[in-house]
Amino acid sequence: MRHVFFLLVFLSAGLISCRQDMYNQPRTKPYSASEFFRDGTSARPLPPHTVEYHAARENEAYYTGLTSGDVLVARMPLDLTPQLLERGREQFNIYCTVCHGAAGEGDGEVVRRGFPAPPSYHTERLRNAPIGHLYDVITNGYGVMYSYAARVEPQDRWAIAAYIRALQLSQHASPEDFPPNEKRKLEETQ
Repeated sequence: MRHVFFLLVFLSAGLISCRQDMYNQPRTKPYSASEFFRDGTSARPLPPHTVEYHAARENEAYYTGLTSGDVLVARMPLDLTPQLLERGREQFNIYCTVCHGAAGEGDGEVVRRGFPAPPSYHTERLRNAPIGHLYDVITNGYGVMYSYAARVEPQDRWAIAAYIRALQLSQHASPEDFPPNEKRKLEETQ
C-alpha cells in the first residue's frame, strides 16, 4: 500500500509539472505588427553605436587576406615595422613553432612525436605565394591545420605572416640582397 501511495504522488507531481506555459509563451513573429510599441512594429531598431556582428568591415582585405575579386592579397595592408615583426615573432613562437619549428622547416615538437609534418616555409611554392595566402591559412586553416581566427586577432595574423616572410628571407638571402655598407661588413668577416 505504501508503494502505491508514493507512486501516485510521483505521477501526480509529474502531471502537474507538464504545463505548456514555457512552450506556448506569448511572443511575436519578426516584423509583425504590434500594439505594444508606439511605432507599431515588433522588430526593434539597434541601440545607438552598436554594430551587427561581423558587419563593420571597411577594409575587407585586412580581415580576409583577399581582394574584392577573391584574389589573395600580394601586399600587407599594414606598415612593416620592427614592432610588427617582433609581435609576429612572439605570436609565431606561441602558436606556430609547435608544428612548424622555430625556423619554419616543418619540424616542430608535435611532428617529432608523430603528428603529420606541415610543409616547410622555405619551399619554392610557399616563398612565391602571396602574403595573403599565409594570412588565409592562419585564418581558415589548411589540411590538418585548424583555423586560428578565434585565437589570433587579425593584426596579429598579419604580424605572423610578416614574420614568416622574414624567416623565408633569412634562409634564402644572397649578398646582393644586403645594403652596400652591410655587404662590406659581411665581406670583411669572411
